[in-house]
Amino acid sequence: MRVTVIGATGHIGTYLVPRLVRAGHEVVAVSRGEREPYQSDSAWTDVESVTLDREAAEEMGEFGEAIAATDPDAVVDLICFEPESAEALVESLRGEVQHLLHCGTIWVHGPSDVVPTTEDAPRTRRPLGEYGRKKSEIEAYLLDEARRNDFPATVLHPGHIVGPGWEPLNPAGNFDTDVFSRLARGEEVALPNFGLETVHHVHADDVAQGFQRALENWSAAVGESFHVVSPRALTLRGYAEAVAGWFGRDADLTYLPFDEWADRPEYDDEDAEMTEEHIRYSPNASIEKARERLGYEPRYTSLEATREAVEALIEAGEVDSSE
Repeated sequence: MRVTVIGATGHIGTYLVPRLVRAGHEVVAVSRGEREPYQSDSAWTDVESVTLDREAAEEMGEFGEAIAATDPDAVVDLICFEPESAEALVESLRGEVQHLLHCGTIWVHGPSDVVPTTEDAPRTRRPLGEYGRKKSEIEAYLLDEARRNDFPATVLHPGHIVGPGWEPLNPAGNFDTDVFSRLARGEEVALPNFGLETVHHVHADDVAQGFQRALENWSAAVGESFHVVSPRALTLRGYAEAVAGWFGRDADLTYLPFDEWADRPEYDDEDAEMTEEHIRYSPNASIEKARERLGYEPRYTSLEATREAVEALIEAGEVDSSE
């Protein structure tokens, strides 16, 4: 199968493109051409690369036509964030492709009522942020097109994507890598509330696995959405204790009401805003649907995925575990 991957050198594409090549697919990698994949892989020598700036091409009304011109059997869209972008791409690909796979997010769900959250959970609570709202609109549009007009669309919803080369969401619910350094050295780390809110990571390679399995299980995937996350979510407290344990430490944790926690000097306004968003959602998503219908089986637990990323940060000098 000839597969065009949009956003091919990003977090997910870094792992997805080599997976598809090794599975025997012919791959067209579309990107802006501004960066290399996060991980090197000899499979990239067998990939056809297309340099294309999505934003600029969409402004000229040429993006969908450019993707159709790659002559794909299937398209994997990893970087669609606007409902209008999804609609324009569908119109360009209608009748031209066997499958369009869209990367969504578990943020399409509002705060959880019952956990783990399933894909068919009633959308009685809207997503809290603009990102989640737009992704929810895209999901609704694509699934409606699949069911009403037989457009072959599938949506996959990752959690907090992690892997070597970028900062994982930390046990305080933000991206300050110093939290990992303090836990590694046995220093105090403050957590909001009682540290019982949840985060749900997934290794980028497991997300790539989900896309590959959806691509290769067409009849089960079309017209459906699937969560692609690790087997279980983590509480902030459990996450912090595990990280400290990697370094032979007992976590020195302090718990504060959120407003007091946000005033701590080690966290800036951006950290506080990020943490508030994550703890308001406290995602905890089920993967049973993807397991049963696609055969999705994550290789990494949340802790295994984040540990690999933290070890890469230590090697890069971005996390300091020395006393």
